[in-house]
Amino acid sequence: METEILESTQIQEAADFLTDGQLVAFPTETVYGLGADATRPDVVKEVYAAKGRPSDNPLIVHVSGPEMVWEYADNSYKPLAEKLMKAFWPGPLTIIMPIQPGKLSKTVTGGLTTAAFRMPNNAATLNLIKTFGKPIVGPSANTSGKPSPTLAKHVYHDLHGKIAAVLDDGPTKIGVESTVIDLSVDVPTILRPGMITDKDLLKVIDNVNSDHHKVKAGEVPKAPGMKYKHYAPSAQVIIVDNKSDFKQAIAQYQAKNVPMGVMAVDEILQEVPAGIKTFSLGNDVISASRDLFAGLRQLDADHVKFILAQGFPDADHGEAYSNRLNKSAGNAHYKN
Repeated sequence: METEILESTQIQEAADFLTDGQLVAFPTETVYGLGADATRPDVVKEVYAAKGRPSDNPLIVHVSGPEMVWEYADNSYKPLAEKLMKAFWPGPLTIIMPIQPGKLSKTVTGGLTTAAFRMPNNAATLNLIKTFGKPIVGPSANTSGKPSPTLAKHVYHDLHGKIAAVLDDGPTKIGVESTVIDLSVDVPTILRPGMITDKDLLKVIDNVNSDHHKVKAGEVPKAPGMKYKHYAPSAQVIIVDNKSDFKQAIAQYQAKNVPMGVMAVDEILQEVPAGIKTFSLGNDVISASRDLFAGLRQLDADHVKFILAQGFPDADHGEAYSNRLNKSAGNAHYKN
């Protein structure tokens, strides 16, 4: 199969591929997703196969608006869910709710009686879903476990020859996946942090549990990214939590005499010795989140063996960044 790169205006061509039961990667404000008809279990299975993704890892269902959600979700959750939809959709919030019996295949839900729904804040993709006329599943459009794609070329690198097309709308604006909130439990619970924080959610609903759920042995995860290794490049990532430790950390890893890279804000990169591969995370945690996955991919392409990556305080927007970076590093932190 030859994977086509479609311009963001080629909506009908992308919709035709979906109608034919093929896979199309699509842009969102967070990362690129891998789209398929959410109502066809046979096609959804191809998503798992293309990514090499475990089949008990549920998929997010992308919709063009709230009205599409209620064709599948349990309507008794409508009052609470629509408060969140009104405040944050279209946008980087995924909402988990029980579904109406038989409305979505267990291939989509990972065998659960709940499903995750999101309305992405991207005009091309919203037009695609409207043109197609049905919801589309959309896990990140990458090889499972690798850094998520924030450019069409990232998708092409991982999945060319495995999918029909990539709808290219340039770089994503946020760069880390959506916040996932579970409404199917007694207290709405954040299962995955993102750019919408618990503080944001508490402005709209009365109570939020922000102690992120840990998946126990033998338990099926209710949201993507909870159970399996994620976001990891081939290089070993080492998180440097303190700016003052970078000089010593660089010297220590230079002594190993293997290629290394540094991924940090510009202030730190100014002090990195010549000859070391670097990637700029900009000036703050917002830009760092946007560019995190691109940096991991770029330094991997530079064939480094170690990546020293800057850590940020695990609070507010830093929580989403820290969550992804810790998973990519396997929680490996520099200790002086």
